[in-house]
Amino acid sequence: MNIQEISDRLELKTLVDNFSNYADTKDFDDQILLFTEDAVVNTIIDGKTVTHLEGRPEIQTAFEEATGASKSVFHMNGQQTVKLIDETHAKGINYTLVNEITERDGKELPMQAGARYDDTYLKVAGVWQIDKRNTNFVWSNIK
Repeated sequence: MNIQEISDRLELKTLVDNFSNYADTKDFDDQILLFTEDAVVNTIIDGKTVTHLEGRPEIQTAFEEATGASKSVFHMNGQQTVKLIDETHAKGINYTLVNEITERDGKELPMQAGARYDDTYLKVAGVWQIDKRNTNFVWSNIK
């Protein structure tokens, strides 16, 4: 492994971690900049695509609606596997545990979900960004 590959892998890990950090702090303006201008994000539950988003504006609006009203969100990222394709293209699989507290009728409702991100990355102007993300919710305690 050469220095550039080590650097790319570290940058890609930081990219994924920053996505989760910004989600937890609800910093949607910085979070969306982690994606390419015409990125695609799919949400998959029980093997079915339930949302398909294209482009930063659509993605940001969906992220704000999904977690903006939550009382608290907390991601815990786990393992990441990255395949560097060339100097500007990579693929990755990342696991995360999502903890979220919402409120309904004055009661706090905890939610947990295990998700796997299947990502395609693109290096734009020297910076790695998420170009495509399939968020596969493998399990959840939502009833």
